[in-house]
Amino acid sequence: MKTVFNEIRCLPEYERDLKKLAKKYRTLEEDVEIFIDKQLQLYHKLKIDNNGIFQIANLGISYPKIYKAKKFACRALKGTGSKSGIRVIYAYFDKEDIIDLIEIYHKGEQENEDRDRIFGHYNKDVE
Repeated sequence: MKTVFNEIRCLPEYERDLKKLAKKYRTLEEDVEIFIDKQLQLYHKLKIDNNGIFQIANLGISYPKIYKAKKFACRALKGTGSKSGIRVIYAYFDKEDIIDLIEIYHKGEQENEDRDRIFGHYNKDVE
């Protein structure tokens, strides 16, 4: 995957999520590439906020920052545009310019991000 970021990594759990959802939504893998190339580049590189990406609050993790993307266009979900209901959870290491894809889900099947998964991969701040 060619990208404007130094590296795009996928957690194994994310890969499983994507594989499962891609059976239902055939365009999903390509839609993710477009999302990274367009939406993440706009937000992190060009600092253009279209109110589609939010930092997840109250995790107690200061680095990397963990984000939830609510605007995700899935072409397999016709007529929904960017309000497809697909959510992408990712970490952005701004110093290294690396994206970790953590989780992808449909909000109709799951209400919120899997915080246990996030805490399993990223350390909470020590007080």
